[in-house]
Amino acid sequence: MYKRKIKLIKSNSFFLFGARGTGKSTLLSQYFDESEAVSLNLLDPNIARELSAYPERLQQKLAPFENKKPWVVIDEVQKIPQLLDLVHKLIYEKKFHFALTGSSARKLKRGGANMLAGRAFLFKLFPLSISELGENFDLDTLLKYGSLPQCVNYESKLDKERYLKSYVETYVKEEILVEQIVRNLPPFRRFLEAAAQCNTETINYSNIAKDINSDPKIVKNYYEILEDTLLGFTLPSHHKSVRKRQRRAPKFYFFDNGVVRALSGLEPALISPKSYEYGKYFESFFIQEVHRQLSYSERNFRLSHLRIDNSQEIDLIVEFSGKPAFLVEIKSSKHVDERTARTLNQLGHEFPQAQKIVASQDPEPKRFQDVDALHWLEAIRKITC
Repeated sequence: MYKRKIKLIKSNSFFLFGARGTGKSTLLSQYFDESEAVSLNLLDPNIARELSAYPERLQQKLAPFENKKPWVVIDEVQKIPQLLDLVHKLIYEKKFHFALTGSSARKLKRGGANMLAGRAFLFKLFPLSISELGENFDLDTLLKYGSLPQCVNYESKLDKERYLKSYVETYVKEEILVEQIVRNLPPFRRFLEAAAQCNTETINYSNIAKDINSDPKIVKNYYEILEDTLLGFTLPSHHKSVRKRQRRAPKFYFFDNGVVRALSGLEPALISPKSYEYGKYFESFFIQEVHRQLSYSERNFRLSHLRIDNSQEIDLIVEFSGKPAFLVEIKSSKHVDERTARTLNQLGHEFPQAQKIVASQDPEPKRFQDVDALHWLEAIRKITC
């Protein structure tokens, strides 16, 4: 069992969203004692069939507990969006508290489901962070297999591989086909592989559309599906035009390295230090970790990147309300010198108050003009503290 960093509350109902396998049900089973919560799992076909046909039976099931006012945990609530109208009523009239989990908010939002009008807070759960993994953290293993709890628990590499392959197939079957998020599945399958291969790179909708024999607008919609189903997040281009020739295309980062590798079909043996793939997976890991830790801290933050041309790019810009930003160059190498700080020094004057960091595997702290070169772990601590 891993102690999660997310800060849930018992003073108000809440949604807990997260991709399949991130540990939502396990977390809530640890968070609530058996005596204080009634649980309904919509992955149980019998419960799902009954409540889908007769949503009003939810109130009948909870009637014996009205005097106790326990918590009610409903897993995978997006499977029956109609339940949320009744949940709203039970919160307002019967004073129940609900913990509602889901692996996708897309079906709820697009279907016009009742999102409880602020009566339920919103939390997101991610794969295990480095602080949650503790002594079980190993960088090379994480780069290859990611940190979904079930995958981490397998000891053999072969079992990790099997899990990731089945996860990808299960996701496509259950989340995409069964939930009818995409009706034409073959091009979306091709898109998943193409998007995984483009992980960490600026998105070119037209090129991907050509590769999968589709339309750029459809490709853009596919990326929105990945975000709505919490399989990743967009890293937009910095919103201020630092240069007129700045490229405005966003980047996309999948939520877990193991999943993106399984989608792309890349063999783990190819992810070796000093390789191009290793650098991409290290960058993805670093940005995933910053995103997870800042999300759990519930701070007001914004992540972006800045690309002027092929030789001038800032991998990550982290902005906070009322505080200096961080400009971060991410390198997987174990030795850095002043050349790695060149772009930050060239573009840094456009962000006069920002702290400039080169994050790498070099254990020796260094200073290049006004750029700090730090070990990646110290860099994450500095950014997220």
